[in-house]
Amino acid sequence: MPELDSPQRQAPDSLMLTGFWYRALPADSVHRNQLQQATLLETPLVVGRDLQGKVFALRDACPHRGMPLHCGKFDGENVECSYHGWTFDAHNGQCQLIPSLTADQRLKVDRIYAGSYPCEEQDGFVWVYIPDPGPQSAGFSMREEAPDPAPLIEKFSDQYKLAYLTANMPVSIDHGIIGLMDPAHGPFVHHAWWWRSRHSIHEKHKNFEPIPNGFRMSAHTPSSNSAPYKLLRLYASADSITTTIDFVLPNLRKEIIRAGKYWFSSLTTVTPITRNECRIDVVAAWNIFRWLPFGPNLLKFVFAKFVEQDRRTMELQAEGLKHNPHLMLIDDADRPAKWYFGLKAAYLEAKRTGAEMKHPMSGPVTLKWRS
Repeated sequence: MPELDSPQRQAPDSLMLTGFWYRALPADSVHRNQLQQATLLETPLVVGRDLQGKVFALRDACPHRGMPLHCGKFDGENVECSYHGWTFDAHNGQCQLIPSLTADQRLKVDRIYAGSYPCEEQDGFVWVYIPDPGPQSAGFSMREEAPDPAPLIEKFSDQYKLAYLTANMPVSIDHGIIGLMDPAHGPFVHHAWWWRSRHSIHEKHKNFEPIPNGFRMSAHTPSSNSAPYKLLRLYASADSITTTIDFVLPNLRKEIIRAGKYWFSSLTTVTPITRNECRIDVVAAWNIFRWLPFGPNLLKFVFAKFVEQDRRTMELQAEGLKHNPHLMLIDDADRPAKWYFGLKAAYLEAKRTGAEMKHPMSGPVTLKWRS
């Protein structure tokens, strides 16, 4: 039997990828002159907003004696450690003051840094760039800048609505991501009278193609067994409705729905918090039903239903994963999961060797499954 036709054992390694932007916190939870805690890739962060409203992120540990910086004071420009009063520039982490130094002591304070990370606010979230780690014995110095800006949701008009949802998942980043891209769980996890049910399961064919650092489910007509898409077809009076879905390392799922002049765009991320915990953040922008006064609330209700169903499923799955069971992936429904593991391995190998990253997909392919 060909290898791709037989179940394949798969043990996620839970390695967390550095050198990428990650969502840290919803922007509306970060206020001026306040300090917020966040954890990304098992790295403790303190996140804040300066007097001008610009966000920043520091490692949540004073380089002197390790005191969490979120316990200290923030005057809108500098963060002061609560233990010995060491003070650091909020944006670049450079030390500004060591109160215990006497006039004749020549310690070069400006050469001391608290860990600082590139930080941007985009589409309702604070993003933090997590660089590759330096040598363990080395302290912090001037930070590494991100090679590219933080990801943006693609938009197709100047007028649109924006909403987000977030939920913690008690599983590793790998299980969170392959759960996000799994095409076969919908009728069993997301069944609802207004969406779909087990009785609507039918065979599907979808075309996929490689893209840089990821893969794309090519533009296609949405599922005919979904009530919201039927409603959209009537509302938009469009000749056709198309959906395109991309997955891009390390954790981005982009979905775009077009129906004539109407559009819906979302950017979903699964963020590693620790090796056994991740968080899903869904942010959507749209001009469909924009005139409805409760449109964003209605959409958030739908998203909240889906996210809670996924969260509960992951919670139950975590019970089984405690016993480290053997896992398997099958074709074709689990092929996107295999591509994810292949992309991750190829990225890590390219970083190790310095060679060009080898994509696990050799070209376009059609997958079939029932859902």
